[in-house]
Amino acid sequence: MAGIREVAKACGVSVATVSRALNGRPEVNEETRRQVRLAAEILGYRPSVSARALVRGRSDAVGLLWDSAYETAGRRHPFLLSVLVGIKQALDAAGRHLILLNVEADRVGPRAYLETAAQFQLDGVLVMGVDSRRPALCAVLESELACVGFDVPISGPRATYVASDNRAGAMQAMRHLYGLGHRRIATITGPLSMMPAELRLAGYRDAAEELGLEHEYVYSGDFFLDSGYTCGARLAELPPEQRPTAVFVAGDEMALGAIHAFADAGLSVPQDIAVVGFDDIEAADLVRPALTTIQQDAHALGAAAVDTLLRLVDHDPATHTIGPVLTPTRLIVRQSCGGN
Repeated sequence: MAGIREVAKACGVSVATVSRALNGRPEVNEETRRQVRLAAEILGYRPSVSARALVRGRSDAVGLLWDSAYETAGRRHPFLLSVLVGIKQALDAAGRHLILLNVEADRVGPRAYLETAAQFQLDGVLVMGVDSRRPALCAVLESELACVGFDVPISGPRATYVASDNRAGAMQAMRHLYGLGHRRIATITGPLSMMPAELRLAGYRDAAEELGLEHEYVYSGDFFLDSGYTCGARLAELPPEQRPTAVFVAGDEMALGAIHAFADAGLSVPQDIAVVGFDDIEAADLVRPALTTIQQDAHALGAAAVDTLLRLVDHDPATHTIGPVLTPTRLIVRQSCGGN
């Protein structure tokens, strides 16, 4: 495709005149405007995003800040990839573009995110996996740039977050296991520095209190397979009279790891120990026994993040307050808890 300079050369006018003609400026006469538009069509000229942004003051593009430093050795959680698909589909439907911002917060100054957003004339930013205390993110939250966190508890003049109802989902899992007759129920958590892990543990404890359960069994994982296996092995080592008969695991990858550990220890799922996970990743229905889990709707989360961000972009924060958005979870009953 030709650039604006080629169009200007073909018409014998300046680059500035081409820009004014294509943007309908009144100081360009009609004949010149017609010639410029014809040349642009013949040459296949399309204005760049940055050029449109300069003229319109907005780019129809949003940025994605994604710090995945806690995911060591290049691992990526499958649930987050599904969320990205939901974000992309929602942006496509809204006629917007997504730009993945290659900014490492540990290596940049406190205004790095704002400067990058200004460079690309972004309408707003989505945030995944970034510590809400980072100076670079705090600068965004204090600014007028629209910002929505995914599972990141943020707030500001134009900032809020979306998340699954993690606490309610955990309570639903516990009530289901209680209804199956379990009274010694353990949990394997994610990193408690992360909001989903913290709220799922809170839901476990709220349900335990509600149901009158006397013992608490809490094991700390990191949302990935190996930590689930390690915690499962520790559970399996307990004497039978002390061992929980069920475990609520705060992430499906960890639940699959725990199931492997139980099998290696000679325990049967669900006969010796029932397992309920959280996420409903694709592998949950492929493992045997298939995993009972609390389903998050990844596409709905992505769509909610985009919808919330665009409302922040379009509304005056002085007259419209947009609070956090929680999407519902759903219990999916399969074989790993013996409840179907």
